[in-house]
Amino acid sequence: MFSIIIPSFNNIEYLKICINSIKKNSKFDHELIIYVQNGSDGTLEYVKSKKIKHLYNKENQGLCIAYNECVKISNNRLLVTAHDDMYFCKDWDTSFKDELDKLDTDKYYLSGSMIQKKNGHYKLDCGDAPDNFSPDKLDLIKKDSIKNLQGSHWMPALIHKNTWETVGGLSEEFFPGLGSDPDFNMKLWLYGVRIFKSIGNCKVYHFSSVTSRKGGNYNYGSKIFLLKWKITVKFFKKHYLKTNEDYLGPLIGPIKNFYYYLDLIKCKLTFFYYKFLSKFN
Repeated sequence: MFSIIIPSFNNIEYLKICINSIKKNSKFDHELIIYVQNGSDGTLEYVKSKKIKHLYNKENQGLCIAYNECVKISNNRLLVTAHDDMYFCKDWDTSFKDELDKLDTDKYYLSGSMIQKKNGHYKLDCGDAPDNFSPDKLDLIKKDSIKNLQGSHWMPALIHKNTWETVGGLSEEFFPGLGSDPDFNMKLWLYGVRIFKSIGNCKVYHFSSVTSRKGGNYNYGSKIFLLKWKITVKFFKKHYLKTNEDYLGPLIGPIKNFYYYLDLIKCKLTFFYYKFLSKFN
């Protein structure tokens, strides 16, 4: 049903948990594609032994290249992008499927709900490493206890391949990946996507960014976004995506009130600084 794409950079113990959770907790048959980066920890041999579809690069290419390349070899029109440090909970794929059944368009961006020890959509300590992970605790989370939210761009994310290809996938200048999510959402917005929805019952436990974007600098990615779009990530999430507000339906665009223009002025001043005064550019 879905093509699930997961980049992995020497993260084999987390990847094993991730893959096993997909096999255990998926109702439907899915295509799994792993982008192995370096793989000196045994990841390449592992995916080969499990006969998992994969691509390989001896260097860390980051998330953007990994996702873009894997989409090219995917066989399904429904794409799920995820990280290798995630445990997919029960009903994750049926929750996505139920939401898809309500839609009559390919223009959507659906995402799951992250359960984390800190932050996330739901706080629950199930461990912070493979050797102390307690997945049984996740069964304590009742159905519908996490709200459907507006504008989330957190993984896992579900998107139609037609939409992915139309906007050109992820922008590879955001190496190793930080900042690429809001940038991708901006490209979707310009394409006309207005359904940005985080599905409360599509849950994953997240070990907190132990992924192939490690070593990245969020400030670097956010500055690239600012120079590219002339607004900040924070402004885009607040005024366009309405991120983490309760989901009320397709977005209609920003409300251009006093606070919108005040925040916009701040964006322009920050843009001017990084464009003309800072050594960053």
